[in-house]
Amino acid sequence: MYYHRHIEAVSLRIAKRKPVIVLTGARQVGKSTMFKKTFGGINYITMNSPLVRQSAKDNPTLFFEAHKPPVIVDEIQKAAELFEYIKDIVDGNELKGQFYLTGSQSLKLMKNVGDSLAGRAGIIKMLGLSMRELDGISYRGVFSPAVSHMDAMAKESSGFDYDKTIGRIHKGFFPELYETESDLKDWADFYSSYFQTYIEKDIKDMLNIQDESAFIRFVKAIASLSGEMLNYTTVAEICGKDVKTVKAWLSVMESSGLVYLLEPYYNNFNKRLMKTPKVYFLDTGLACWLLGWNTPEQLVNGAAWGHIFESFVLAEVLKSYYNDGIVKPPLFYYRDKDKNEIDLLIENGGILCPIEIKTSSDPTKSMVSAFRCLESIPNKKIGAGTVICLAKERLPLTANAVGSANAVGSNDVWIMPVNLI
Repeated sequence: MYYHRHIEAVSLRIAKRKPVIVLTGARQVGKSTMFKKTFGGINYITMNSPLVRQSAKDNPTLFFEAHKPPVIVDEIQKAAELFEYIKDIVDGNELKGQFYLTGSQSLKLMKNVGDSLAGRAGIIKMLGLSMRELDGISYRGVFSPAVSHMDAMAKESSGFDYDKTIGRIHKGFFPELYETESDLKDWADFYSSYFQTYIEKDIKDMLNIQDESAFIRFVKAIASLSGEMLNYTTVAEICGKDVKTVKAWLSVMESSGLVYLLEPYYNNFNKRLMKTPKVYFLDTGLACWLLGWNTPEQLVNGAAWGHIFESFVLAEVLKSYYNDGIVKPPLFYYRDKDKNEIDLLIENGGILCPIEIKTSSDPTKSMVSAFRCLESIPNKKIGAGTVICLAKERLPLTANAVGSANAVGSNDVWIMPVNLI
């Protein structure tokens, strides 16, 4: 079963403006499938095939004679020789929507795009299926704690379903897991195969890893730290490598679309704020498999549940931005030297919207006490805030929330069920 992706609209929009579209994202999130469904009937070729890849490298000119644009080229970073020829082709005419390039290693991909296709390519990032896509919700607006966003989501949402939500968080959001009915054995088989493919095809392409077991320990360490501030020294000790190696490995995981580094919000006028990023595993199913949470029950009863839930919410918010074509979302976290912390901060112009993420079904005002710390940041206003949680319905958490949470500069806070993200 194919779930329509919200990013389809972005692809269509860019194809009308640019000759080249570059789509990055982790393996098997549905990049080439989305292109095929959105631009039906055009040629498709993958650089995963050694014979095809060698043909492209040996004679790029003849390659594009055989595979004339418009064409989808999957895993294009494996044949970097093609980029200069793509440049020559698009410079030779004024046609839009000629090349649809995908890649699961954005470091190599974006370097070649920057070198050869600057100004000619539109860039899109793609993650796994979103909750909205799974539920068939057509609303595509980026996430916001404002009442207008919650209203738009509520019109199409069927309501909060605890068991379904927990099941999805444990399963993860790779499309293949939703194509047919599957059980926990299928789940384990999928992630075992996925992880081995990732190591053999992506990691060995990017890194000269001699100690595979150390890399596996490293990936598991990052999964266990999802939702926490990143301590490179701690990770280095766990996998038995130096900090420089850990940073290189993490950079590859980030470029693979598997992890996301959430930067702290800080202002030049406030030197108290920390500058260490938080690390998030973007697919909670893969994180669960790596950590040995083999059932949804083990997940919610385990020590990592709060961090896995926070990772899920962060990924859903991030998807809403990527699916609207915004590749650098204005997302941060807040923490000062007094350990006042806000899980997620959205900056919109001069307005800061604070968000707490809790597994509670009954949040309290004490959970948002850190929001007041934003008042000390110069030249910024505090916008609507929210607690995203496992509550069954949205409710005002502060006395002034009803009817005013759209107001610029409002300090109002709402309780938001996850089905309204």
